[in-house]
Amino acid sequence: MAPSSIPIKSHVSKTIQFPQAAQRSKAKRSPLPQVKKRNVPINTRQSGNSEARMLISTRVRKSPYWHLSQQEGCWAYTVYNHMYHPRAYISMMQGGLMKEYEYLTNHVTMWNVAVERQIQVKGPDAADFVNLLITRDVHKRLPVNMCRYVILCNQEGGIINDPVLLRVAEDEFWFSISDSDVALWAQGVNAFAGYDVTIQEIDVAPVQIQGPKSVKLMTKLFGSKVMNIPYYGLLHAKLGRLNVVISRTGFSGEVGYEIYLRDATRNADEMWNAIKKAGEQFNLRVIAPSHIRRLEAGILSYGQDMDIETNPYEVGLGWQVDFSKDDFIGKAALQEIKRKGVQQKLVGLVMGGSPITWYNEDFWHVTTRYGDQVGYVSSAFWSPTHNTNIALAMVPVTYAKIGTSLKVTLPAEDAPVKAKVVPVPFKDPHKEIPKQSFRKTAA
Repeated sequence: MAPSSIPIKSHVSKTIQFPQAAQRSKAKRSPLPQVKKRNVPINTRQSGNSEARMLISTRVRKSPYWHLSQQEGCWAYTVYNHMYHPRAYISMMQGGLMKEYEYLTNHVTMWNVAVERQIQVKGPDAADFVNLLITRDVHKRLPVNMCRYVILCNQEGGIINDPVLLRVAEDEFWFSISDSDVALWAQGVNAFAGYDVTIQEIDVAPVQIQGPKSVKLMTKLFGSKVMNIPYYGLLHAKLGRLNVVISRTGFSGEVGYEIYLRDATRNADEMWNAIKKAGEQFNLRVIAPSHIRRLEAGILSYGQDMDIETNPYEVGLGWQVDFSKDDFIGKAALQEIKRKGVQQKLVGLVMGGSPITWYNEDFWHVTTRYGDQVGYVSSAFWSPTHNTNIALAMVPVTYAKIGTSLKVTLPAEDAPVKAKVVPVPFKDPHKEIPKQSFRKTAA
């Protein structure tokens, strides 16, 4: 059967061919632009099953904070970096993810983010080896006791990971990774590159402290020196007898910190309970990483908004690529991609429909105003800031211009809803909230 005759809900092809577009071309219309051909296609079948349950087994890791998240009432998980990742604590009847958003934006929250596994690169050649892996320049951009958001690409320019890279010592770096096997990649590269480094996952597990009251909580825990940590700065500190590294970073777009606990398997309970006790006066609440707030902030989720088959220029990360470096993996391919231009782009959408208050289980169809399918939504939520649904979507560059009218097929709606391409981030585009300084308020 020809692709053009297969119903859209049951057909996925490598070119994501759409029957409506085929019908319009028969009427002597020009073929519509398509998203890029992939080796492994995005599955755009609308097959979400809200009744599915996750099997807990020994083949997926429990983090050092697993039992503590359970005690806090976590009732939904996903798998991230081969580890169970909390996705919801507050019940739907009590407000669900929207209530968690309220705690994040008004008070202070703690997140179990042990899934951000720490991959250590250590040795005399550590800086040079890390510089080979990432598209930014370590030597120019990453002094000791600072960290940076970075990307790693393969030889074709596809994004392998977008971690936060910590430089904890002159000869030691930690990749705080998103959802892919950076350790295996780095070890494989060095098996042939031969740099004098060791590459391994270490027993360091972070929690995030996020929200407007986070600086007050962190100051209570670690003293006024916390106020002097610059945005994307590091501090080596102790919490009682526990050794930690603190970074002024987060996945929320709010004021926030990450506390990287050393020897986490042994010390998880002690640190968690100390933070909980100190946070009582600030209305601390344990919540899941807020994908509502990260979406408002335009923060991408690896495996969802980008993956190994997308390149930095398609997802708005071209600013990460520094061609002035002597060399890095993917440099030649990225130079060619930049020269030729891209076929598709990740864009922001505001759209109608009932409020989206749960994670999208499928890549929802994006169509033109006339019903021709041209792309897909990767992330979507109701935005309390804008009082509307917002989304990230991959579309051909033809439809990426700000103000372009589109439609999105939402599972809760009888008909596609109106959508419009808008700038990303949706909130605080200059990151004034997380970047704000607290040094002047120090005692």
